[in-house]
Amino acid sequence: MLYKSDSFEVAFIKDNIAEFKFCVAGSVNTLSQQTLKDCASALQELAANSDIKGMIFTSDKDHFIIGADIFEFLPTFTKPEAELVTWIKDATDVFDALEDLPFPTLSAINGLALGGGCEWVLATDYRVASSTAKIGLPEVKLGIMPGFGGTVRLPRIVGADNAMLWITSGAENRAADALKVGAIDAVVSADKLIESGISTLELAIAGKLDWQAKRNVKLQPLKLNRVEQGMSFAMAEG
Repeated sequence: MLYKSDSFEVAFIKDNIAEFKFCVAGSVNTLSQQTLKDCASALQELAANSDIKGMIFTSDKDHFIIGADIFEFLPTFTKPEAELVTWIKDATDVFDALEDLPFPTLSAINGLALGGGCEWVLATDYRVASSTAKIGLPEVKLGIMPGFGGTVRLPRIVGADNAMLWITSGAENRAADALKVGAIDAVVSADKLIESGISTLELAIAGKLDWQAKRNVKLQPLKLNRVEQGMSFAMAEG
């Protein structure tokens, strides 16, 4: 075992590839404030482990991560602005640390990856989904703006026009549709999900896939010409 908390456990799954498995108590995985704190500690420790050459993120449940813990919303949103800013900064630091891990990363998406779950998979280098998976940012339907970096990473992955549609609609996008716009890299049957993810990481570790170039796309300024700007903002306006 490389790391263990109440919400996840990390262990080698094959050779030097580690599995980061979410196993939050209850029927679904959520990203509570405590889970994010635990993730921050874990990612710092795992980043320093030179034995790890790749990491796959999985879930022990029917769904990957359905988002933040909504039961924390009310007490959190009533806090003073300074505390809210600190909370958001600490949370986004976790996603940045995930994105900055010194080895290729992949999310194996089963079921739903929504809200913070969607933002988590966007921070990894690769995303492989089961055919029944869905991914999206439905919190916008509650008047909540995605706050963990998803609105920055998504347009760099799928383009500003597709990102605008996802962000403004709050739709739960099917795996096949997510594949078409480039939000995920492959769709496989549920029984092949982990196997496919490991195979992808093996190719990246061997240098047959340029995971660093794929990561760098998310770190560059978003470039839009006038036509693209017009189309994107027109779509956002409905």
